[in-house]
Amino acid sequence: MPIICLNFNYLTVRFLSMSDQIKHECGIALMRLRKPLSYYQEKYGTWRYGVNKLYLLMEKQHNRGQDGAGVLGLKLNMQAGLKYMHRKRSASATPIIDCFTEIYKSFDSAIKENPEKALEADWAKQNLDFVCDLYMGHLRYATYGKDHIEFVHPLLRVSNWRSKTLALAGNFNLTNVDELFQYLIDFGQHPKECSDTVTALELIGLFMEEENQKLFREYKNQGYKNNEITNLIEENIDLAKVLRETTANWDGGYVMGGVTGHGDSFLMRDPWGIRPAFYYYDEEIFVAASERPAIQTALNVTAEQVKELEPGMGLIIKKNGEISTEMIKIPEKKTPCSFERIYFSRGTDYEIYNERKKLGELLVPSILKAIDYDFENTVFSFIPNTAEIAFYGMLKGLETHLNEYKTKQIREKVDKMSDEEIIKLLELRPRVEKVAVKDVKMRTFITQDKDRDEMVKHVYDITYKTINKRIDNLVIIDDSIVRGTTLKKSILKILDRLEPKKIIIVSSAPQIRYPDCYGIDMAKISDFIAFQAIIALLKENNKEGLIEEVYQLCKDQENLPKEDVVNYVRNIYKEFSAGEISEKIADLIKNDTIKAKFQVIFQKIEDLHLACPKNHGDWYFTGNYPTPGGNKVVTRSFINFYENINKRAY
Repeated sequence: MPIICLNFNYLTVRFLSMSDQIKHECGIALMRLRKPLSYYQEKYGTWRYGVNKLYLLMEKQHNRGQDGAGVLGLKLNMQAGLKYMHRKRSASATPIIDCFTEIYKSFDSAIKENPEKALEADWAKQNLDFVCDLYMGHLRYATYGKDHIEFVHPLLRVSNWRSKTLALAGNFNLTNVDELFQYLIDFGQHPKECSDTVTALELIGLFMEEENQKLFREYKNQGYKNNEITNLIEENIDLAKVLRETTANWDGGYVMGGVTGHGDSFLMRDPWGIRPAFYYYDEEIFVAASERPAIQTALNVTAEQVKELEPGMGLIIKKNGEISTEMIKIPEKKTPCSFERIYFSRGTDYEIYNERKKLGELLVPSILKAIDYDFENTVFSFIPNTAEIAFYGMLKGLETHLNEYKTKQIREKVDKMSDEEIIKLLELRPRVEKVAVKDVKMRTFITQDKDRDEMVKHVYDITYKTINKRIDNLVIIDDSIVRGTTLKKSILKILDRLEPKKIIIVSSAPQIRYPDCYGIDMAKISDFIAFQAIIALLKENNKEGLIEEVYQLCKDQENLPKEDVVNYVRNIYKEFSAGEISEKIADLIKNDTIKAKFQVIFQKIEDLHLACPKNHGDWYFTGNYPTPGGNKVVTRSFINFYENINKRAY
């Protein structure tokens, strides 16, 4: 997966895996200290306890966002006139480090000037930025707005009334932003931008203002003074009600964290459970994050102590530290994103680790068939780093097969076998080699596309003489094949230098056939190698009429409400089997310069579900979208393809 970052006058090229680049879900961290800062100074020896934990939570989720990072801190019960909310954001190449380096430098500078105050938590809170009671962090992968700092969360909606001030950070995509944006316009607002992030912020802010106004009128009628009303609103505003009203018509996948200016905060998850969210709290601290291991590591707690936020639910953390779980939207059929298990989330989660191993193991029957059960002349490897766990699972499956084979041979032929033959049989095992070695960073001053492509070919080095030329098969496992571009332009050519008899690329994910619209940057159906393959097959077999038929069906429902839209794009895949599509994918990727035979193997849908029994969100493989907005997006994406419109479908 190449990440190409323009850095002044040179180009930095980094390959994280063999797959094409998929930008995907962001990561969030929400933390509330439930004791005064002096408590942490006394128990842990530092008033930096909260910011230290936030840094850990964000670094342990760094895999979720490298386009930007943002940090927000809120001080409770500050006097009027003193700053109570602090935010720092970065869209540099090292955003987390940039944010926290500035924060810690400001701490060190202040302590250097006031050394006698170094251990006074109350002084630090009153005088230093980011010495706070409540923190929120965000890691961004850009599916909208690219890498501009203005799109980095947390986003702010500021008011002189603390109960109307809102900071929002999330991991989400909303499919019906156009409808929600129009709602704001019809209400009389003038949003600065039609993006799901700004729209979500403005919608929550709108309903917060409405709730504020309602409470103000009630307390005013009861005879309270304005300054008394302010305190009453902050104590009694119903955030769960605000969120229910805000999200009533939302369609998409989301986990959002929010912080109000007066000190209430929240975390909420979409009713299908598409995006992940976990939390932990005790008498000292509340923590929420996008991944369970981040919380385990930061707080040194067990997996069992970390809870999953259920679909449709919200956690409300009041200013006084009280925590409640509220239903925000009625839960739908739970369909968590299976790509989290295959690729996106860190493999340090014990469930994900075992699932990825199982994904590799379940591919073994197809691999054995592809190599004609020839272990002596087959080398197995992977290209770092996200496929490594699936590789271990594949090895386990291969070893299980060999043990069964050895047992059968010994039972049937032991009396006829010589000692040498028995030893040879017992020593038979999968041949494993480190075939490809990644150069962590390559830099080139070349900016022309053609010349740059030539340099990209050399980001990996191969380990020479690991393959017996024209004799050995080479099996390489990866997590997914999306566009096939990296395989075609770089990896396959590199592997072919070893001169194997056959190269077999194995994907632990099934064929990606449909766009995602819930947080992964896969919005153009025409980009997918599986889609290109089915279109090629239809044209080669004089079945182009089906393409026209599906286009017309899509066009006829282009302006229907999303609830009435049907995914007719699924029809184009019915004419050919998954195996036939895989063969065509191999044809499209390979060119005449590749001397080795070439085959691509994909995970089966039923085996994906077997390996990941709790995460059945598979719309990018099957077209079974959990929300009506998904059908709307795939319909628009196919129309764009047919009409040769090169833009996102949402």
